Amino acid sequence: MAKLSCVLMAPLLFSFLLILMVSSQGPPSPGYYPTSRFPSLGFDQGFRNRWGPQHQRVEQGVLTIWLDSTSGSGFKSLHTYQSGYFGAAIKLQPGYTAGVITSFYLSNNEDYPGNHDEIDIEFLGTTPGEPYTLQTNVFIRGSGDRNIVGREVKFHLWFDPTQDFHNYAILWTPSEIVFFVDDVPIRRYPRKSDATFPLRPMWVYGSIWDASSWATDDGKYKADYQYQPFVGRYKNFKIAACRADGQASCRPPSVSPSGSGILSPQQESAMEWAQRNSLVYNYCLDPKRDHTQTPEC
Repeated sequence: MAKLSCVLMAPLLFSFLLILMVSSQGPPSPGYYPTSRFPSLGFDQGFRNRWGPQHQRVEQGVLTIWLDSTSGSGFKSLHTYQSGYFGAAIKLQPGYTAGVITSFYLSNNEDYPGNHDEIDIEFLGTTPGEPYTLQTNVFIRGSGDRNIVGREVKFHLWFDPTQDFHNYAILWTPSEIVFFVDDVPIRRYPRKSDATFPLRPMWVYGSIWDASSWATDDGKYKADYQYQPFVGRYKNFKIAACRADGQASCRPPSVSPSGSGILSPQQESAMEWAQRNSLVYNYCLDPKRDHTQTPEC
């Protein structure tokens, strides 16, 4: 038993030391902090339960959703949006969470089933001693339904996302999508053509669910319900956006100090650091992918 404990502890210690080493450096300051510039929404001000109401509660401003062997849970915005800045502070569960997805995303799947658009922030569950994977993804017009053409870019974060709340956000404008972690831009997806960019209105969602078939090491590790419930916590929701039923003149907010919508040199430097130190997968660099299906690469 002692030998087994040592074997189990070794990867945990390695992971801790790795996180410690990266955290000791940390990304350079982006110099601009969108999270502090947009007011927070209470859950009931911007969202409602979508499914699994018995696995969802709000206490002292914190939304808790959980997955067990009977159900997961999800929530949905009250309105649909054409563009904007969407964020939340999220805290993940430690320990064995393999097979479990905790997410915050935009989608119009209910409006266009089988032919939908989507912009994802997904936390892929893990095994003890291994870091969570933050997966960013973009689907355009059903590419995630029939053809399974994902545009995944994955990161191992420079901090432990189970220890505290951290801010995660999506900026979606008519010209680009930018993903943020604690106000550090980590990925930009520019609009290179209408065919490779989501242009139709979307809702904002969050959920926790069992994705054992693919979430952790391509499905090698499954959700194990002896560790249930699996919990995700959300607070400080941000929606600074143009509603689909709003004025046509509405423009999404700027997230750069210039107000131009273009990231500053300081923000670019922070993004380069994140991609150099934390990026672990980029679909455009995957030789196994058919890049005729992803011409933006």
